[in-house]
Amino acid sequence: MATEVGEDLFPEARNPACTIVINDRSQIRTQNDHRVVVVSGMTLAHYGVHDSMSEALAMVSLVEQGWADQNDVARAFGRSVRTVRRYQQRFVHHGLAALGLGDGYPRGLPRLDSTQAQLIHQLKTLGHSNREIARRVGVCERAIRKSLRRLGWKEPERQACLPLVESKGADPNLSAFSTPAAQPRPFTKPKPVPAQPPKVSADLDPADRRADRLLARLGLLQDAPPLFGSGKSVPRAGVLLALPALVQTRVFTCAQKVYQSLGPAFYGLRTSLLTLLLMALWRIKRPEALKEHSPETLGRVLGLDRAPEVKTLRRKLAQLAAAGHAVKFGRALAEERVQQRGKALGFLYVDGHVRVYHGQHRLPKAHVARMRLSMPATSDYWVNDRAGDPLFVVTAEANAGLVKMFPGIIEEVRRLVGNRRVTFVFDRGGYSPKLFLAILAAGFDLLTYRKGRYPRIPKARFRKHTTRQDGRVITYVLADQEVHLLQGKLRLRQITRLMDNGHQTPILTSRRDVGAALLAYRMFERWRQENFFKYLREEYALDALADYAVVPDDPTREVPNPAWAQVRQAQAEWDRFQAEYGLEAILNSERERATMRGFKIAQSKLGKKIWSAIQRVTALSAKRDKIPRRVPVQSICAEPVVKLAPERKHLTNLLKMVAYQAESDLFRAVSGHYRRAEDEGRTLIQSALASAADLQVTRSELRVTLEPLSSPHRTRAIAALCEELNRTNAVFPGSSLRLRYAIRADP
Repeated sequence: MATEVGEDLFPEARNPACTIVINDRSQIRTQNDHRVVVVSGMTLAHYGVHDSMSEALAMVSLVEQGWADQNDVARAFGRSVRTVRRYQQRFVHHGLAALGLGDGYPRGLPRLDSTQAQLIHQLKTLGHSNREIARRVGVCERAIRKSLRRLGWKEPERQACLPLVESKGADPNLSAFSTPAAQPRPFTKPKPVPAQPPKVSADLDPADRRADRLLARLGLLQDAPPLFGSGKSVPRAGVLLALPALVQTRVFTCAQKVYQSLGPAFYGLRTSLLTLLLMALWRIKRPEALKEHSPETLGRVLGLDRAPEVKTLRRKLAQLAAAGHAVKFGRALAEERVQQRGKALGFLYVDGHVRVYHGQHRLPKAHVARMRLSMPATSDYWVNDRAGDPLFVVTAEANAGLVKMFPGIIEEVRRLVGNRRVTFVFDRGGYSPKLFLAILAAGFDLLTYRKGRYPRIPKARFRKHTTRQDGRVITYVLADQEVHLLQGKLRLRQITRLMDNGHQTPILTSRRDVGAALLAYRMFERWRQENFFKYLREEYALDALADYAVVPDDPTREVPNPAWAQVRQAQAEWDRFQAEYGLEAILNSERERATMRGFKIAQSKLGKKIWSAIQRVTALSAKRDKIPRRVPVQSICAEPVVKLAPERKHLTNLLKMVAYQAESDLFRAVSGHYRRAEDEGRTLIQSALASAADLQVTRSELRVTLEPLSSPHRTRAIAALCEELNRTNAVFPGSSLRLRYAIRADP
């Protein structure tokens, strides 16, 4: 016999209303103003409901004896976890009598008067620690914390005071703290520091850097100079292979020029950037992942006794982000790249990358092509050179499309390349004849796919075209012709490729001085940029959040009016009802309903739904014509309009870009010595960077001898790479030690 829905099948298996379950072993039973705590069927405590001291002892006993954790006890007894922890501390320090203390401020304990509170505020303003203030005032450190909280004290943001300018006559030991009025000093850009020779460490033992840490604490050291010690099979020391390529990007010079300094610190600007760059090459994708590695082991590779840990590194990133110079830093890096690789900038690939956001804040949505969904996200637009290496990146406001972002990209490229005529290569996302006119007017050329309807070209007009690129002979079947857009205002060259299956792919370009095969090759090589995004997403955690903070966004930014979407929804409902009606008509049996009248009577309910949908579409269409198509975002969003803080993410993107550039330079250097470099070159470089190495320090050199790799031919390829790197005569950043590389022969 079927049981009715909602009927309790096992009413006797329920716990009584007077029983509260703590966990699978413990429970609380209350009856007639008495309460019993039962553990595994045995009574742990028995007390009156109003006996607060006995109840506190029961909670402490459950936790101390391991029957339950603090969270379960707090939930079952209706207390907070902090209260349970406080009961434990009282019982440990003062015994059972301490559990009988009443609520509120303890009797007989002196309170801090207004004079002492003012003294606490003044001492904290001068930069004294809570422990020192507690010693001077004569109270515990916890009282100082509570007093500062009541006074509304807020720690001044260190990142807002990168280096602070000392006032004349001020005490140099107090220059890093705020003024006595507790007002943080505004950030003042320090004067440019002229290039100086590398400083020598005050320590002698590479494993003991206490002297340098003391100097940094006294404000006499801006960055700890590297101090290496010789060692055998130092883990991960193979990453030092990338230093010549990193130095060539001039990332440390650009950072010194833009950020100047992080103020007195043991882990200064150069050390922090070097750590982040080597982390990217080690595939340590987030600062939090440093917890899985030994700071002493990583520090030996950096020339330190310990590598910076999670909190330190995140604090350094916060300081750099607070300066707000990430765009300027990226521009300086791009200028250096243009000077070094100007020949690779004849073609620039432009494409957007969407970073999906899964947090709690409400962000604008963007279409994620790899997921085929529209999701909350942030869009970045990357500009890569002809080889596929990144040049610079910009973050779009509210996921603006490529057409809207292109004018800013044009201005940035013009600032970088000067009067050179560069060809922009992009996909259909940037298709806009008006944008094409703007690109040509700015003195650039374009190469993109044609979008929309276009006439098919007869097969007889296609010809074979051959070109030799990157050591390969490539053949395309192409048709070349002129096309007119915007009613003849825009004339472009169309190159159409015929595929083996008969599909035609048209390409538009303004270049008429280059062969059709070369232009087709450059267009279809745009997938290098897609592979770049995939590689950085998997290997460098490109989509990882660097900061959870948000900043206010423009509330007047216009978005599509949601009222317009109601018409589309009503139209979709109408279409669905029509489809159902048509399906019923097809499946209609003429034996039952031989006439249309009979069919309409049988489908009267569905017919009423269709007429109701028609009326709703008509009414909404009339209403839609009277309202604007786009409205300010604040008018439709009750929550504050915010966006993800862009500065720290932009900075980490730049550092990952530099690390990828260095890896690409090593890949190109080893390609001539490794037959399968096209397929396994980057894997070979990753293996070498992650390998152990012997370190030998002399007066003028740091000799790095890598362990042999998995096979002799891979070891020989890295040996040839070491010879090329030795010819660069690179110096370890921040020191005068010249780097010398070798690899032990495979036995």
